[in-house]
Order: sequence, then C-alpha cells, then structure tokens
Amino acid sequence: MTTNDIDFDRLLRANLERVFNERDEDKRQTAIAELFVEEPVMYEPTKIVRGRLEISRVAGELLKQFGPTFRFVPDGVAVGHHGLARLAWHAGPEQGPIAVTGADVAEVEGGKISRLWVLLNPPLPN
Repeated sequence: MTTNDIDFDRLLRANLERVFNERDEDKRQTAIAELFVEEPVMYEPTKIVRGRLEISRVAGELLKQFGPTFRFVPDGVAVGHHGLARLAWHAGPEQGPIAVTGADVAEVEGGKISRLWVLLNPPLPN
C-alpha cells in the first residue's frame, strides 16, 4: 500500500467517530483493532498512551467524564501525504456550546494509525 492509496479523511474521521465517540467498549476496541497498528502510541498534551487497550481506556474515560451527549465533530476534511495526516475537530455536548477545539495528527503505516498526536487549541474566549 502506498501513501497515495490511503484515504486519510476516512481514517481520521473513523478514529473520531468509532473510537473517541464510541461509548460501547467492545465496539471501540474492535474499531481500534481495525484502525491502529498493533502497538500504537498516542501523544496527549499531558501524557503518552501506549497500546490499543490503553487508547480505548482513555477514550472511554473521556466520554464518561464529559457526559452522555459529549461528541467530537470533524471540521473540514483531513489532509495528508507521505504517511502524515491532520484532521481539525471541535467537541462539546450535542446542542451545547463548543467546549474544546483541536486537531489530530496521525502517522500512518500500512493504512493504519501508528502514532497519534492530540493537539488542543487554547480555550475559546467567552
């Protein structure tokens, strides 16, 4: 598989929807197995998360922390080339104010995410 064959938009949108918006742990773990390499690494602003199970755990805890209607929503289309892609997003409760904005930057190997950086924008002014 060449980088020209990778649909970066599909991959990063699937990560948001099927991993970080998925409240069912079994479905989330199935998605992670499909979307991530065997030993992925996720870089958050305050920690490094290693492995599929830990990424699933972190995503699940995040959803529990922010409540049942909290969702990540893609902004625009993911762009990428040569194994690196970026997708901007915003998140917050459905029908509510935006709580956070940011972007995911992913290193992609063999069509799967090998490393994922979660970049948060500064808080929005009130």
